[in-house]
Amino acid sequence: MIEFSAMTSEHLDAVFDIEIVSHPTPWTRGNFTDSLEGGHVAIVAQEEGAVLAYAVLMPLPDEAELLNITVAPEARGSGLGRKLLDLVCSDAKGQGAQRMFLEVRASNTPARTLYAHSGFAEVGLRRAYYALPEGGREDAILMAKDL
Repeated sequence: MIEFSAMTSEHLDAVFDIEIVSHPTPWTRGNFTDSLEGGHVAIVAQEEGAVLAYAVLMPLPDEAELLNITVAPEARGSGLGRKLLDLVCSDAKGQGAQRMFLEVRASNTPARTLYAHSGFAEVGLRRAYYALPEGGREDAILMAKDL
């Protein structure tokens, strides 16, 4: 059974292990530590104590920004990403956010599909937003959803 809870420093090893195999230019461990210390909302999804997914959300007045949402490779396609996304949207709405924003790599078709099915719409483009491991930059699609 999947359980959702607040991310703590005790989760960081498992979170970072998922992060480095999931993204071309992953967050650093320090990025996660800064988010926890900076008051961002950070949630993990666990099954039998194993972290399978996580999300980091920055609450802002009247809105929120989803900074990171990642599902471990072995749990992808199970609906866990959708459940976690729904949870963070609900949490943001409960904290007074009226709209949520996120950026997604233009090449990340599975994530873009998830966001579109969850009610997010493309509202802009950030040219050369993401670094690529081999050099160069990739565009980000800016998406938003009314909560």
